[in-house]
Amino acid sequence: MSEPPGAAVSLAEAPPPTDTPSRPLAAQRVLPLRRPGRWIATAVVLVLATQFVHGLVTNPFYQWDRFGYWFLRPTILDGLLVTLEVTAYSAVLGLLGGILLALARLSRSPVLRAVSWIYVWAFRSIPLIVVLLFLYNFSALYRTLSVGVPFGPAFFSFDESKLATDIVIAVVGISLHESAYAAEVVRGGILSVDQGQHEAAAALGLPKGYQFKRIVFPQALRSIIPNYVNQLIGLIKGTSLVFYVSLLDLFGAAQSMGSTYPGDIVPLLMVATVWYLILTSVVSVVQFYVERYYARGATRSLPPTPLQKLRLAITDLRARVRREAAV
Repeated sequence: MSEPPGAAVSLAEAPPPTDTPSRPLAAQRVLPLRRPGRWIATAVVLVLATQFVHGLVTNPFYQWDRFGYWFLRPTILDGLLVTLEVTAYSAVLGLLGGILLALARLSRSPVLRAVSWIYVWAFRSIPLIVVLLFLYNFSALYRTLSVGVPFGPAFFSFDESKLATDIVIAVVGISLHESAYAAEVVRGGILSVDQGQHEAAAALGLPKGYQFKRIVFPQALRSIIPNYVNQLIGLIKGTSLVFYVSLLDLFGAAQSMGSTYPGDIVPLLMVATVWYLILTSVVSVVQFYVERYYARGATRSLPPTPLQKLRLAITDLRARVRREAAV
């Protein structure tokens, strides 16, 4: 006897669904898309890196025993201190000069704009070695320097040869050269600040100097710092040119010892290379934390530090292991 229309069907008589999974949902796994190209590229890079390291370690031409002998020698460390001293002075003076030049370039005065543009154009066109050699022979052109009225009496004068020591020549030459590049970095950072910030500060009636120090420049630093740190890394390596003005920096000390001990030229060059790598790595670490500090308020969350990245990777690895064990 057939069931009347609308009659209920018992669960026992209902047909089983055809799309029921054969395994529980917890046991199902989503397989990632296979990427053979990525694995091949990774294997090739690892093989090349292993061969490079193997060549560095096993090649007797590098003389790693002599490298260890020279790495902490007083001569090398004295040259390293000279490099740090010249870099520190030149970085500070170059940045200050770059700020002044950038402000002059953005000024409404046509004279300041023209002078700033000519300065940047000139020192970006002249190689640093030419600037250093010119300053090294500056006393041949001007034996005395004086300050006074143009075409009139001088208020005071001094002997240029007594003032211009080797380290002064190096710092002045590098600072003049660095200011031209820092000026464009600072100017680009200031121009990157939204125009609404300037208008809001002006609407509040804040003085121009206060606007720049408290509103514009702190925001511009987010753009200035990465670019200027690149300049600073180039500055650390650029100090190797002061060897040509009779100042024994890190490279000069290695070069001088290489002339005295010709058989140790390669180990001495490796010593200088490793020290430059250490210095630039320290600057890069400082750059990360300074950028992270000035990123406050501009991003929803600060970028994780290397230690936080390591902890996160360990946590993810433990969670993955637990999931694999549960399956």
